[in-house]
Amino acid sequence: ESEYVSAHLHEWIDLIFGYKQRGPAAVEALNVFYYCSYEGAVDLDALTDEKERKALEGMINNFGQTPCQLLKEPHPPRLSAEEAVQKQTKTESSTLNLFQHLPELKSFFVEGISDGIPLIKAIVPKNQSRSFMSQGSPELLITVSMNNVIGTHGWLPYDRSISNYFTFIKDQTVTNPKTQRSLNGPFAPGLEITSKLFIVSHDAKLLFSAGHWDNSIQVMSLTKGKIISHNIRHMDIVTCLATDYCGIHLISGSRDTTCMIWQITQQGGVPVGLAPKPFQILYGHTDEVLSVGISTELDMAVSGSRDGTVIIHTIQKGQYMRTLRPPCERSLLLTIPNLAISWEGYIVIYSSIEETTTLKDKNALHLFSVNGKYLRSQVLKEQVSDICVIGEHIVMGSLQGFLSIRDLHSLNLSITPLAMRLPIHCVCVTKEYSHILVGLEDGKLIIVGVGKPAEMRSGQLSRKLWGSSKRLSQISSGETEYNTQDSK
Repeated sequence: ESEYVSAHLHEWIDLIFGYKQRGPAAVEALNVFYYCSYEGAVDLDALTDEKERKALEGMINNFGQTPCQLLKEPHPPRLSAEEAVQKQTKTESSTLNLFQHLPELKSFFVEGISDGIPLIKAIVPKNQSRSFMSQGSPELLITVSMNNVIGTHGWLPYDRSISNYFTFIKDQTVTNPKTQRSLNGPFAPGLEITSKLFIVSHDAKLLFSAGHWDNSIQVMSLTKGKIISHNIRHMDIVTCLATDYCGIHLISGSRDTTCMIWQITQQGGVPVGLAPKPFQILYGHTDEVLSVGISTELDMAVSGSRDGTVIIHTIQKGQYMRTLRPPCERSLLLTIPNLAISWEGYIVIYSSIEETTTLKDKNALHLFSVNGKYLRSQVLKEQVSDICVIGEHIVMGSLQGFLSIRDLHSLNLSITPLAMRLPIHCVCVTKEYSHILVGLEDGKLIIVGVGKPAEMRSGQLSRKLWGSSKRLSQISSGETEYNTQDSK
């Protein structure tokens, strides 16, 4: 790309997709086309006169269609190479990206959240609203335990100068039966309680839960601590939930073999609940749905079932696209307990063969392209309990107690798996990619971060928060390091 193109690329974007596509700016730029070519200018479905409809369709076909208007403000010019390097340096000075320091990972633990009771969800929602006055103060880290107790803890990762430290402020209500916040009602009998049953809105205000005996999806306000809606549309138990990267849509899978796509309702850009009914119902499976994923940007909803298939639908029209079948001997009963979608549309599928009792060749990881092309598989030695894809990496936790990080494209291990010694129930990467949160069978929260030997300090540290007289005790590696044993 020449320097001239780089310097003027934003102007072309303004004309084709941006603010100069319509309105006075378009007139001034001599960028005006026939009115029928613009998206939304004509509602063909509303026309009752067949001749008029055909005439308009002919005009649209003749004049062509203007692209969707994506931007209503001027697009910023492209940074020069020098400016890009400066910006990257500034960004890197805030928090360490653990994926750039994989050989230096260390584990720390937090107790007292869910003592003796499995921790099945731990997440730091990525779009928590921050006022100027609250900069530097902790964000929320949400936990859900097997006994339905919900915790809203304080979380603050540190900058690169002491990257292996962090602030964790325990929610004191989780250990007091009188103040505990819990999910309403029992889960369906015999249902395995996993992290797939819970989704937290990106602003940490709402908790969506499935697996309830009445086939409902419940929405809980985390600020009020109470259920604000029951959505019953499935004909059987809801087995899994997932939300998209932007927090606009939620997808649910059920024992009734269907998936439903729901709108997360918003007021002023803030999630306030779930639409009373789904806007798409997706069919195609012959057995219960075990795992789901959704990407609004790619218009793609993906579901995995006990029938051994993965089906892709579009979101906007609910149109069936294709069925993926991970390789397996026909005589064996394959299931799809987990799957994940990367930002580029790669589909990572975890499959398990139900009939075999030994771990040998029972579990496998498969990679498909956005267009459904099979790329490769990798046999696993452990049973995966949770999986997420971040950039070019796959992060997985297993019931055998191993935290694994694999390369997305080769499926090979990036580092030796970290042995957590107990079954892992959930994994989550924090939004700055500075830490991995791991929930264990005994209720411990393991926090994996970069720990360079030169940065290790012992003893208790504290950090003065801007605009606050409160000092937060900071967990240090000397007191809370979790001694993982490398797997062989």
